[in-house]
Amino acid sequence: MRKLTMLGTGNAMVTKCYNTCFFIELDDGSLFLTDAGGGNYILHQFEQTDFSYAKCHHMFVTHGHTDHILGVIWVLRKVADLMNKGKYDGMFHVYCHDVVKNMLLTMCEMMLKKKDFAQIGSRIFLHEMQDSSVVTFDGVQLTAFDILSTKAKQFGYELKFADGERLVCLGDEPYNEHDRKYAEGADWLLAEAFCKYGDREKFKPYEKHHSTVKEASELAETLGVKNLVLYHTEDKSIATRKADYTREAQQYFHGKVYVPDDLDVLTL
Repeated sequence: MRKLTMLGTGNAMVTKCYNTCFFIELDDGSLFLTDAGGGNYILHQFEQTDFSYAKCHHMFVTHGHTDHILGVIWVLRKVADLMNKGKYDGMFHVYCHDVVKNMLLTMCEMMLKKKDFAQIGSRIFLHEMQDSSVVTFDGVQLTAFDILSTKAKQFGYELKFADGERLVCLGDEPYNEHDRKYAEGADWLLAEAFCKYGDREKFKPYEKHHSTVKEASELAETLGVKNLVLYHTEDKSIATRKADYTREAQQYFHGKVYVPDDLDVLTL
């Protein structure tokens, strides 16, 4: 049974939840990780779930902002340490664009122990993806795409399962029409929603190049997707976020809406 576990659901500056990142349990039981938040709290989040390093051999990093990439260093450190102790079998693959690849190489060389850094290029591989690059692993096909960010270069992806179902991760910025061929008709669409539309003056999402729940939901309706997952939100309304965001989303989108909290598990 395919499952999506949200390790974090918040934007860059949250304190009441973790930064947006998640992993997917694939049909064969292997795990596919996307981003890792902004620090070593990613290790804590792993411990609160059924995450297993031994089952995770593939990871996608969307972009180089602190709330997405710094946790990756901790993941690589942990995997390299397990490899060096003979507790991790096989390889670990990271898929990312050129900017992220260079950032990871630089940070790993500066911060990791020499024996851990030695695993980079030996058993840990950083694969540079281009717009429309395709890779296959563990029974899925992943197509990376450039979201054409006006800030830092950022990629999203389409994940196609053996039964034809499709999950699309749009990253954490507003949708660009360049990505319609990947997102249209998706079974699952993962989209950022910085805040409710009614709170736009309070949280200033447009100034930060983000969307509100209203816009993300209207997009999902236009694209004809079946399931919408909203994440990368503010955390000031954390106690009522799930109910409030869901209520607003359902005004504009007629499919199923999910507003997960950290550690929530969705059955795909």
